[in-house]
Amino acid sequence: MVKRLSATLLAFFCFAAVGVAAEYKFAVLDVQRAIGDSEEAKSLAAQVEQDLKEDQDALQKLAEDIQAVQERLQNDAEILGDAEKRSLQKDIEDKQLDYEFGVNKFRKELQDRQQEIFRQMGPKLDAVLTDLIEIEGYDVVLPRAGLLYVNSKHDVTRKVTEKLNEKQ
Repeated sequence: MVKRLSATLLAFFCFAAVGVAAEYKFAVLDVQRAIGDSEEAKSLAAQVEQDLKEDQDALQKLAEDIQAVQERLQNDAEILGDAEKRSLQKDIEDKQLDYEFGVNKFRKELQDRQQEIFRQMGPKLDAVLTDLIEIEGYDVVLPRAGLLYVNSKHDVTRKVTEKLNEKQ
């Protein structure tokens, strides 16, 4: 990120030093927001959420089971024998391991599916951006992520999202 910011600033200052910065038309784009706010990406994300709902519910149930066993161990500590306490503690540990594994697996699947949405939307974004560059005459389009401040008049994220919605 620092390298990207440094390269962006270096390019800008090179243009400014030569005195030609005013001749260039700049735009800034938040790619993740442009894609994420598009209707198609929202629809795909809703499908991912629906697909993963069963896994998410299973994790929630496991978390509730862990909580129930912990409460039983705590509430019944005085009447439970040592062997029962050890058994409940082992049950908690086993369930926690299953839960951690499940959460990691769920996160990985969610991340993979989100990346797939961005890969799927990439060519559409490229086409929209190419059209916008041609229509608006931009010389430079910078990623929003690498910039500390951008005047909103240079941010084309909303325009890109609107054009993505038109291309569905």
